[in-house]
Amino acid sequence: MEEIEIQEQGELVAGLDIGTTKICAVIGEVFDDHVDVIGVGTVASTGMRQGVVVNIESTVKGIRDAISAAEDMAGCDIETVYVGIAGNHIKGFNSPGIIAINNQEIKQKDIDAVIQAAQTVKISDNQKIIHVLPQEYMVDDHTGIQNPLGMTGVRLVTNVHIVTADVTSLHNLLVSCNRAGQQVAEIVLESVASSQTVLSRDEMELGVALVDIGGGTTDLAIFCNGTIKHTWELALGGNSLTSDLSVGLRTPMQEAEKLKYLYGSAMSSMIKDNFVVEVPTVGDRKPRKVSQRVLVEILEARMEEILQMVNKEIYTSGYRTRLNAGIVITGGSALLANMVEMGEQIFDMPVRVGYPKGIGGRLEEVDSPRCTTAVGLLLYGSHVMRDGTSKPTGVRKKLMDWVKNIV
Repeated sequence: MEEIEIQEQGELVAGLDIGTTKICAVIGEVFDDHVDVIGVGTVASTGMRQGVVVNIESTVKGIRDAISAAEDMAGCDIETVYVGIAGNHIKGFNSPGIIAINNQEIKQKDIDAVIQAAQTVKISDNQKIIHVLPQEYMVDDHTGIQNPLGMTGVRLVTNVHIVTADVTSLHNLLVSCNRAGQQVAEIVLESVASSQTVLSRDEMELGVALVDIGGGTTDLAIFCNGTIKHTWELALGGNSLTSDLSVGLRTPMQEAEKLKYLYGSAMSSMIKDNFVVEVPTVGDRKPRKVSQRVLVEILEARMEEILQMVNKEIYTSGYRTRLNAGIVITGGSALLANMVEMGEQIFDMPVRVGYPKGIGGRLEEVDSPRCTTAVGLLLYGSHVMRDGTSKPTGVRKKLMDWVKNIV
């Protein structure tokens, strides 16, 4: 009699990217050595602007629809999600902490205590800490330590990167998820999530800048020596390009988005002069014929502005000379033709487009820079589960307790 092989079942994790242009839910099955994507649901987003909820009802409906589509594909139900957050209300800064250990062996409680010490900074009442990300530890004169557990010394020092978000924006995001029937496992900065799936360990060690150009925001995260060093948010993204096209060509936003997708590019010098595209107009007027080069010049001006602002922030951060692995651009706008060429011209260093990696399963459903954040949230959740840190402590516990009080 033939033996029937029983397939091992993994634990379920879900990532939810509530963006300005789309809401994307990804369900994954977590095994000891890999994560498989088993369900994906994507719907248009109408209740968000520049990463912030502006219409709770529309956002709730979008979340429900995206999760329902992902659940149908996966053949399972989910009740808990890891949710991404972006927007220029988010602030990131570095903070040091120091404690005395008096030649004792460093235990986990000492590491927790020094991280706690680094958090004792004045934060405005309308901001809430969402991440405290340790960068490195120092034991006496020894620097660059990744994990000081078991070492001995007189004092333990750490540098952490603290990320805060606007309380109202957080509240509206959490209420939207809750009304859509979902518990929030954790709120994760979108660039931190995206880094989980598009950056390699080598890139993070060498020094790399991740530029995630979404619909409403552009997020910058700089990594060096394996840890995050700098984060920054810009309230411009792919929607700004579409809006410029809509105004410049006097065509509805929906048509401008199609034209961007079909004929867009980041560099007008790559476009032939004689290629003409048909542009739908408003009202009953006939479509107009416009040179593709004119269309691309509109996109080029805005994209150049966005990348120049990112470049200025990279210089301001002080890490420009340490980006030995260059720049990785991801998010929907990374698909614009000639983005790599424009990026290399502006940043004067190697640039590549980041696609989701490090997952198995239904790859064809998520093989696009558009899905980077959702897949990153899924991987972030899987690491929390594997590390056995799904029971929140420290900042996560404080944030989750706050969540329970408002929903």
